[in-house]
Amino acid sequence: MEEEIKYVLRTIGRMRHVSYKFFLVVFVISSLTAIFSLRGNNEHMITLRDKVYVADKNNGDVNAALNNLRAYVYAHMNTNLSSGNNTIKPPIQLKYTYERLEAQAEAGANNSGLYTEAENYCQGQIPASVSISGRGRVTCIADYVTSHGGKQAAAIPAALYEFDFISPSWSSDLAGWSLVIAGLGAVGFLASLATQRFRLI
Repeated sequence: MEEEIKYVLRTIGRMRHVSYKFFLVVFVISSLTAIFSLRGNNEHMITLRDKVYVADKNNGDVNAALNNLRAYVYAHMNTNLSSGNNTIKPPIQLKYTYERLEAQAEAGANNSGLYTEAENYCQGQIPASVSISGRGRVTCIADYVTSHGGKQAAAIPAALYEFDFISPSWSSDLAGWSLVIAGLGAVGFLASLATQRFRLI
């Protein structure tokens, strides 16, 4: 134990030969790199999320877009899909996928004609601009079908159209390593400043 303490003290003592300005420069450059990298991570996540919404709207390959988004979020810091207290949870809600699944369920309940009629009715009652998530129209359609003698379709599992991916606290990318180097630069700066200015060792 005594040898280990002496080794640490000798290592710190050597820092008087390295200017604290060097560590300050390392800290500043690494911090700036981390900030821009974290911002870049978030912006790329938004791009991938938008691709999911486009695929959902155009009935494209939603699964591939979701898998790309999931893989990126799980591997990079600062890519959480939502932030703050007023955000929608879960943040990914595929409105058009839900409506297609609902239509399939209604058709399976032998309500296809009635469902089309209900869709037309509710589109006039609740325009898409009023109900952004589409849930108001979905409820209207279900009520219309039921009130006109149709069978109630089975509920659509939320896991088919709602998703939430959480980013790691630290990731092995440019942002993550820049933060590590910035932390080491801060420690080196303080230790070097102490040994050079105050001659503690």
